[in-house]
Amino acid sequence: MTDRENTTSANTDKKREELIGKVLVTNDLLNYQDGTVASRMIVFKETGTITLFAFDEGEGLSEHSAPFDAILTVTDGTAEVSIAGNPFTVRTGEMIILPANIPHAVQAKQRFKMTLTMIRE
Repeated sequence: MTDRENTTSANTDKKREELIGKVLVTNDLLNYQDGTVASRMIVFKETGTITLFAFDEGEGLSEHSAPFDAILTVTDGTAEVSIAGNPFTVRTGEMIILPANIPHAVQAKQRFKMTLTMIRE
């Protein structure tokens, strides 16, 4: 790892540590950005991760699979999620479990935010 990579990693870890032991408003931790999907990892451990996403309208994550189950929770707006080609609509306050090794995709019909929690075995 280069000195620059070490510095970036240390700064990222410090930002995550600044969140510990505080009351956080999920939707305030990440802003929408025009024409893209923004993300912010707030927990990164060997045992799992928690990542926040903010999708601009029309943006998405193409079909892919992961080796572990993941829990997608919509915190703002509405998401279109497909699992093995089956479409689901998930709204604010709702969640869906994305099963390990099964293709899934996410599409924003309008702006929305989500939390993705992945627990590794």
